[in-house]
Amino acid sequence: MGWSLTIGQIAGTSIRLHFTFLLLLAWIGIADYLAGGAAAAIASLFFILLIFACVTAHEFGHIFMARHFGVRTPEVILSPIGGMANMERIPEAPRKELLIALAGPAVNVVILLLLVIFAGVSLASLPGLDFVAADLASRLAYINGMLVLFNLIPAFPMDGGRVLRALLSMAMGPDRATQLAARIGQSFAFLFVLLGLFYSPILLLVGIFVYFAATSEEQASSLRWMARGLKVSDAMERAPRLLRAGEPLARAVDALLETPQRDFPVVDAAGLPVGLLDREAMIAALAKHGRDAPISDAMRQAIVLHEGQPLEQAIDRMRLAGSKAEIVAAADGRVIGLLSIENVAEMMMIRGAQPDWPFAASAGRRS
Repeated sequence: MGWSLTIGQIAGTSIRLHFTFLLLLAWIGIADYLAGGAAAAIASLFFILLIFACVTAHEFGHIFMARHFGVRTPEVILSPIGGMANMERIPEAPRKELLIALAGPAVNVVILLLLVIFAGVSLASLPGLDFVAADLASRLAYINGMLVLFNLIPAFPMDGGRVLRALLSMAMGPDRATQLAARIGQSFAFLFVLLGLFYSPILLLVGIFVYFAATSEEQASSLRWMARGLKVSDAMERAPRLLRAGEPLARAVDALLETPQRDFPVVDAAGLPVGLLDREAMIAALAKHGRDAPISDAMRQAIVLHEGQPLEQAIDRMRLAGSKAEIVAAADGRVIGLLSIENVAEMMMIRGAQPDWPFAASAGRRS
């Protein structure tokens, strides 16, 4: 994710802080310093860090359970509205998804019980807790209890929504279950936004996040459904226009104007891929460096896909990387195609209209 900073790594998973988290710390620190001095600011910041340590532990509950089922998680991102573990994929077996979804809240339950056992926190006192007057352990126990309750709201893609999807998948299959869970999540999102307008800006932000995340998950599920049984070669655009790393940006601009492409594989002198140049990066580099700057200054690192790779797997890799297009190479490393989310989405619309359309016979004919 952009606008985030890597602060460390645990068991192969990078921990990243979104810049808004740093803004939150700065805002709380300054406000409490002005209200109560340095001691108050330090105490507040320490408590916020403890909360996010619990949130991180929650996310690693998901991560370690996913790893048990063979799913890697390259990174987890922390923001003011919580954490997000970017897993390579979600297992299609409903039982596995159910266990992964429940593993996060289970960690918060364990933390709560440890505070009860070793810090003397009373469970009976938590529902009516005076948060300002309470001690540190009681406040932390309260927060963990709220994390459990909030995360189990059946608003996809929150943990409760994933639990709901897993249970629905057992009855109606993963695709219909995702659609229904996403619609329920969008309904909760509208409720959060409505409540946020009257009670809390945080709920407003959560509602917006839930709505877009639920919509994104529904679209991703539809793409994966369309991709089943297909290979990358069935969906790629064949024989794309190539650029050389040492050529000036002026050549890239010419290619942009002369072809319908918006993404261009960049190759070295041997014709092997070294990067990808998209339209946005091209225009930005043109404005900053001028037409004579080399293409290598503007290109990004590419994920090289292979023509025989399952299309569903390739889409998951692109989703995880946040990329809209990637290079397709043959066995010898030569560039033979370009896979774009736009082209896959077009194929999805065609399958919606004609489920038996022969994609393999027609893919890649764009010019």
